[in-house]
Amino acid sequence: MIAMTQPAFSQPRYPSDLSDAEWELLAPMIPPPPSGYTRTVDMRAILNGIFYKLRTGCPWRYLPSDLPKWRVVYDYFQRFQRLKLWERINDALRHQVRSAVGKKETPTAAIIDSQSVKGTEKRGSAVMMVAKR
Repeated sequence: MIAMTQPAFSQPRYPSDLSDAEWELLAPMIPPPPSGYTRTVDMRAILNGIFYKLRTGCPWRYLPSDLPKWRVVYDYFQRFQRLKLWERINDALRHQVRSAVGKKETPTAAIIDSQSVKGTEKRGSAVMMVAKR
């Protein structure tokens, strides 16, 4: 496997671009290419494309031309979905943050608020009323 050197990004092009510190956290979590394959794309640029799309909500085909081709970015996004990479990244980052503030890596309690699940505005009364003729 050939290690690709990542270009130094002194200025992010878009607000959704990864900073150098963010990239250093995420880079080790990116799976290597399958056996016998050499990665020919810049994974930081792929992630920047994914985050741009998720942040702006634009269609995949509308990714700016200075990012990798939309189809390549989309294919990596789908692959990462299948590998559950996003969940693993979220879990790893949550564990790091909790450890940094002196808490256990996983929460030991949860709060469920009944007010956060609301019924319909009419609270069902309109449905229960008998139609008048």
